[in-house]
Amino acid sequence: MILTVTPNPSLDRTYEVPSLERGEVIRATGERMDPGGKGVNVSRAVTAAGQRTVAVLPLGGAPGALVADLLDAQGIEVAPVPVAGATRSNIALAESDGVLTKINAPGPELSAAEQELLLETVRTQSRDAAWIACCGSLPRGLAPSWYAEVVARAHAGGARIALDASGPALLEALRERPDVVKPNAEELAEAVGRPLATVGDAVKAAEELREMGARAVLASLGADGQLLVDGSGAWFGSARVEVVRSNVGAGDSSLAGFLIAGGNGPGALASAVAHGAAAVQLPGSVMPTPDDLDPAAVTVTAEVPVDRVLKEPVS
Repeated sequence: MILTVTPNPSLDRTYEVPSLERGEVIRATGERMDPGGKGVNVSRAVTAAGQRTVAVLPLGGAPGALVADLLDAQGIEVAPVPVAGATRSNIALAESDGVLTKINAPGPELSAAEQELLLETVRTQSRDAAWIACCGSLPRGLAPSWYAEVVARAHAGGARIALDASGPALLEALRERPDVVKPNAEELAEAVGRPLATVGDAVKAAEELREMGARAVLASLGADGQLLVDGSGAWFGSARVEVVRSNVGAGDSSLAGFLIAGGNGPGALASAVAHGAAAVQLPGSVMPTPDDLDPAAVTVTAEVPVDRVLKEPVS
């Protein structure tokens, strides 16, 4: 079982539009409503793969009730933490050329009692977990050190933990040595405080995160592929993608694929790349099923192309 923790979940509405024209009436060509949040997406991807997951998340108000109903309809077990504030609602606008514009609400502020209940719920639900995946932004009220506390408690209970966070929350958690962290290129550059122009730059940044405490780094480099850097070396993975429809949740699908495959080594990286590539070819934040995967399109190598210039360099 993979336990996911989403401190700041959301109700996500995705609209497919031909293009964005500021100040004009835009008619959507398609729409979806999904339970959102990075950890929620990991649970959705794990469920789509036919494996068990439990999603821990604070829920409040009518949007929170709808998130729980949507997850239940997808067969995902929810361990809700009741909160006084309403769960946030987000909007994503997906243009026909693949450009995505997202509007994310701040979400409720959690009280001290709600924060402790969230931690306790993670503890009680993690007894049978192969992995705990902590993902996404922290809501108002939670200090940047909150993820570090989760990692410390998880390790004390003998669990392995994957962390998908950024900024101070990521840096604070590194001191507790999470088993794997999953930054994208922007988050990786932010963590080391310098731009990334090549795949080699990303490898060096990942190695620095390991020096700061991460046991392994699974880095998403967008259209360039993915990196895995751990104590035994570095691997680079990429996949052919025919048409990009939406990258919403693609990184979360990648993390799910990595954990489903054991969360270690080049085989898990190949699974991560396959899941991410499948996700971007689906509408909205639809998570891929095994039938959507194309393992033959995936290449994983220990010969990392360090001199390759990134298609989307990070300044």
